[in-house]
Parts: sequence; structure tokens; C-alpha cells
Amino acid sequence: MAVIFITGMSGTGKSTVLGELARLGYRVVDTDYGDWMEDVPAPDGTGTELQWREDRITELIAEHEVSGVPLFISGTSRNQGEFYPRFDQVILFSAPLEVMLERIAARETNQFGKTLDERERVIKDTAEVEPLLRASATMEIDTRQLLTETVSQLRDLIGQVKTGKP
Repeated sequence: MAVIFITGMSGTGKSTVLGELARLGYRVVDTDYGDWMEDVPAPDGTGTELQWREDRITELIAEHEVSGVPLFISGTSRNQGEFYPRFDQVILFSAPLEVMLERIAARETNQFGKTLDERERVIKDTAEVEPLLRASATMEIDTRQLLTETVSQLRDLIGQVKTGKP
């Protein structure tokens, strides 16, 4: 069964789409919440950063592989690329920076991005990280479209994985 990974910058709609997929009965995991992340030493030695707990992600995918149901995983982590071979699709959610910042300012479910420092981090990360995500994605979805259209595109991917069609 399909394992679809959704990545992207803050404010691109990952959590919103996962919420709708869950409402429709799909299994979803948002790695921004729960015990999916851990602090590890930063590569430059200046402290720590959050990364996926590789043991938890490995266990999740292994459990899924025998479950027979589609799985949507969402998040953005420095070590996510280590799992790309286990994903059927790597989907980049994107939107113009102005749209992302408006969404971040308006959302009530996640406080990240509300301070000036965090907004500056979003701007910096979008310039530096998003191109790397784009280069490794199998598909990009512009999330300015209606939520139902984004969800429909993801649901269509499940059928493509099941039938082996590109």
C-alpha cells in the first residue's frame, strides 16, 4: 500500500490537508506533533536541532507495510531524505511566501511563526530549504487551490501506486 510523504515550509497547508484526509478515514501522521522528533546536535556544532526519531519513523513504515492501508506522513526534517526510498511519493506543498506568512499569522492551531524572529526564520528557510525539497520531490502541489482539489490529487496518487501507473 502507498506511503505518501508530504513536505513543505510552514504555512503551505500540510496540517490542514492531513486533517481533511483523516476526516475522510485515511491514516495520517503529522510528525510535527507527538513523539516523532528529537533534539540532536546541529551539524555546525552550535547547539541542537529537531530531527525525526529514526527508530519511530522506521517502525511506523514497517507497521504500515503490513497493514494494507494507505498512509500519509507529513513534516519537514533534516533527516527525512534517509526515508525517501521507503516512500512511494514525496510531495512538496508550496505557496508564495506572502500566502504562507498570511496563513501563519491567521492560524490558531500552531503558534510557530507568530514572532518576528520566527517569521524571519520562515523567510530564510523558504529561500534556503525549499529549493532542496523541490529538487528531491516527486511532485509539487501549489496549495493555493481549493482544499478539495489538493486532497483529490493526493487520493489519486494512491490509485497510481496501487496500479503501478506513473
